[in-house]
Amino acid sequence: MNTRSRISILLAALWWGSLTGLGFVVVPMLFIQLPSPAAAGAMAAKLFTAQTWLSVACAMLLLLVENKKEAPALSPSAQAAMKFIVAGLLLAVLVEFGVAPRIVNARADGGNLRLWHGLGSAMYLAQWLAAGWTLWCLSRMPREGDATPG
Repeated sequence: MNTRSRISILLAALWWGSLTGLGFVVVPMLFIQLPSPAAAGAMAAKLFTAQTWLSVACAMLLLLVENKKEAPALSPSAQAAMKFIVAGLLLAVLVEFGVAPRIVNARADGGNLRLWHGLGSAMYLAQWLAAGWTLWCLSRMPREGDATPG
């Protein structure tokens, strides 16, 4: 396995792992441990913003690493990975700049918090799936210089 392949897998693992840790461990623990849902929500919002920037960085670096100009065409696995990288990147940005401000506004003015929170959660889950599928595709992809089973 070459260095480029290892970097791609590490980036995808960081992206998926950070989404997993934050969304399925840290944020639920905030709501259990902090004294009020408002305090937990405020902290979760800050953590989700940090996660967005980590997701953007991982996705952009993955796109740079996986975009091989010397390769005439991407393999089907690489094409699938690229699609999921772009989808995950778009979902991260949409949640941060489209949904998160509406959640804040819904809390402040009594708007439809349940709707926006549900939409944000669904988009976070979709981003988690995109990052996971990216990791799956990149870890399964035959790489140049690898011995073929025979």
